[in-house]
Amino acid sequence: MDAKLAVIGLGSIGSMALWQASRLSDSVVGFEAATPAHGRSAVGGDTRLFRMVYLGKPDYYPIIERSRGLWAELKAETGQEILTTTGGLSIGTANGSFINSLLDATRVTGAEHSVLSREEMAERYPQHNLRPDDCAVYDPRAGVLRTDRAVSAAVAAAQANGATVLQNTPVDSITETEDGVVVTSGDRTWTFEKVIVASGGWSRRLMPDHLKAVTETHRIVLTWFIAQDGTQFSPENFPIFSRWYEDRSMYGAPAVDGVTVKASVDGPLAGRARATPDPDAVPRELTQEEIEKVTEIVTEFFPGLIPTIARSDAFPDLFTEDRHPLLGWLDENSRVYCATGFSGKGFKMATGYGHIAAHEALGKQTIEGLDFVRPDRFKTR
Repeated sequence: MDAKLAVIGLGSIGSMALWQASRLSDSVVGFEAATPAHGRSAVGGDTRLFRMVYLGKPDYYPIIERSRGLWAELKAETGQEILTTTGGLSIGTANGSFINSLLDATRVTGAEHSVLSREEMAERYPQHNLRPDDCAVYDPRAGVLRTDRAVSAAVAAAQANGATVLQNTPVDSITETEDGVVVTSGDRTWTFEKVIVASGGWSRRLMPDHLKAVTETHRIVLTWFIAQDGTQFSPENFPIFSRWYEDRSMYGAPAVDGVTVKASVDGPLAGRARATPDPDAVPRELTQEEIEKVTEIVTEFFPGLIPTIARSDAFPDLFTEDRHPLLGWLDENSRVYCATGFSGKGFKMATGYGHIAAHEALGKQTIEGLDFVRPDRFKTR
């Protein structure tokens, strides 16, 4: 037996699972096909949004709360500034479905928030060109996460705790035996008591057929624009945001480099995520349709941004059929634990997911109330 636990994939979730597992055991190995925080994985793109006011199942809220505390612990342990609190704005039509759904969610979760009228928004955040019937839900605990810094810090912390990291070691197969799980990379093999599969868009290669049937690797597009006045869009002055209407939607983050603002299309109407069969061959260049769509929206929403794309990129992530993750054992007798399929929504809760995966995979704790993310929900289909 080479170790108690292997974590396959050290990206958004795997890095956090490795870090958490290293706090629980000195017998942990992480496999990374390239290098941690490499730019072609779902970690790419510099930043992600962190929000407590969240449009989704209320069952996610305890994971978000746990994640916020763990982001602070990762900073304390490594000295890296990872989560910057900027506040967050969710902007839409007053009494429209988007705003009403958010407010319904806060009534269930109790998330701290306030509602800003159009007039209050215009006074406090003039960067946004508002529609006549707009309002916003303000989230004071929201912020921006530095993705590559977070992943690098988690992996370094795990190594400092005694974890072994195998870089440039793509895993070809995993095989459950009576003794454990055999992991194969090229002509090398290892045997572990348990394995966590956290390889994002590449996870399907290691999945049983019934999970392959309900997952797809999707292409996620991100775009950035230059601010005419960078100070207006600094983290101190420009909260993370999400705007959603029936005809268009967008989300974004402040200029962490002082000048470049992330503003990317969001939601199914914008075609944000498209299926791509090969995560190694995700088209990185935007189509003309994508360029026109995002430029049109930025032109309307942000007069203070130069309306030409300064930078763009595309990244793979694994999407499930119901858009909820695969977090848990393949079945009750399996030694393989899934931590994948986060459907473009995983990073803000990555520390929380990593905490759950590490504790459950090492047999330290079973978390209740997670039936909606367990892989066996697809077993009988």
